[in-house]
Amino acid sequence: MKRMLVLGCAFACASALAQSPDLVLVNGRIATLDAKGTVAEAVAIRGERIVAVGSFAKVKPLIAKSARVIDLKGRTVVPGLIDSHMHAIRAALSFSTEVNWIGTRSVPEALNRLRDASKTRKPGDWLIVAGGWTPEQFAEKRSPTQSELAEAGGEHPVYVQLFYRWAMLNPKGFEQLGIKEDKDVPPAGKLDRDPSGVMTGGITGNTPTITGLFARLPKPTFAEQVEGTKAFFRELNRLGLTGVIDPGGFGMSPPDYQALFTLWKDADLSLRVAYTIFAQGRGKELEDYKNLTQLLPMGFGDEWLRFNGIGENVAWGVYNNDNPSEAARQQFTDICKWAASQRLSLNIHWHNDSSVGLVLDIFERVNGEYPIKDLRWTIVHLEDASEATLKRMKNLGVGWALQDAGYFEGEAQLKEKGAETMKTIPRINTALKIGVHVGAGTDAHRVMSYNPWVALRWMLDGKTVGGQAWRGPEETPTRVNALRMYTQGSAWFAFAEKERGSLEVGKLADLAVLSKDYFKVPVEEIGEIEAVMTVVGGKIVYERL
Repeated sequence: MKRMLVLGCAFACASALAQSPDLVLVNGRIATLDAKGTVAEAVAIRGERIVAVGSFAKVKPLIAKSARVIDLKGRTVVPGLIDSHMHAIRAALSFSTEVNWIGTRSVPEALNRLRDASKTRKPGDWLIVAGGWTPEQFAEKRSPTQSELAEAGGEHPVYVQLFYRWAMLNPKGFEQLGIKEDKDVPPAGKLDRDPSGVMTGGITGNTPTITGLFARLPKPTFAEQVEGTKAFFRELNRLGLTGVIDPGGFGMSPPDYQALFTLWKDADLSLRVAYTIFAQGRGKELEDYKNLTQLLPMGFGDEWLRFNGIGENVAWGVYNNDNPSEAARQQFTDICKWAASQRLSLNIHWHNDSSVGLVLDIFERVNGEYPIKDLRWTIVHLEDASEATLKRMKNLGVGWALQDAGYFEGEAQLKEKGAETMKTIPRINTALKIGVHVGAGTDAHRVMSYNPWVALRWMLDGKTVGGQAWRGPEETPTRVNALRMYTQGSAWFAFAEKERGSLEVGKLADLAVLSKDYFKVPVEEIGEIEAVMTVVGGKIVYERL
């Protein structure tokens, strides 16, 4: 009976692929990224899937009068990009109510975006820049002053966040939040003061401090959350993104997923999302995981929205902590054992190779009891991963979700690690040679820009937003390998490499038609690439041909 069902499914799939296509793209440079590196002229799509790819002569006989045929006029087509680590669900919730500084090149340009927003918002509405920028991107190499924010914001309270370590408010913002002293910004906030003791408007703090401060800002209405999710996902489509692996994030509780679920139920998503559950209450992480996943088995969902395990904060006691207590290590071990026993995927945020051994030690112990090789466990960030660490990850089947942290923070990394070490950060080619599964991404948008082409350019030239480069050629990937990390590489983390990541017959029709030829333009122009058309599951979700 099972064999008959398999044969029947195979026959049905073959029959579907043999039908006339709905959408045909011709006269293009279609980088399939298949095993042979085939470059095709045409691709035909029926429903959600690719039914033919190759020369126009091969595809032409399939074309019926009812099909939409698009002449690409020589444009380059690539598989849809997939970000292996983006806080997209959280970013989307407030996208329609925020001011975006991504891509601005000077302080006046950034301030002008605040001025423009102030003209369209209701009196008293907050103007919020939630991240995705750094002073290094500005020609002035500095942050705006409070007086500049006050002038640009007019009658509006203003909040500007820099990573998870600093924020600035205009006087109206301080008034609205009732902040007068350090104790008003728990747990570790310090109000910045000039040499004479006058407050400058800045607030310095750690991750819990800045996260708590942001949580005090007005929350968008549910309608704004839905609209923001649609708008942000279409903004990602504009850049050729067709999927993300989302790690949750600070402040994300079950109600914060309802806008996403609403669009999913309404079949109105334009982006595929694989999401994980971030640790909730400190000290009761395992209890929360057990409760939240009782009716949420691994892989629950469909091709548009799928549950993908736990992380990136697996347990509070080991989050951003290079030397956790024995109790914290045991708690983390218990959670890992439970996750492995439930066949759940797990991803963990870790930055330093000097301490990642304690994570791998625990993974190895758990693996001895519950094999994890096929669970797609992942270490996120780990910019300075050593060859020895990468080999241990390969042996365990642990993947590496790598972001372009060095683009915004290269200068800070240089001070911390030194020029010699920076030559091999990150060890991209070493990881690929060893056989570690590597997925590219951004960690947007509180920390980084969400632009995948900026990340790809950084992979290829190593240049920071300030124009400095230290990485040597031995760890600089080819253009093809960099793109594979953003397509097939990231698909692996969502258990989707057989469905996405390359343009082959039978796979989902996720692709992007590019404004410039990624393979031929000078490296410095790669960051300027956009999509002129993005297709997800055969549906055109963005178009400006």
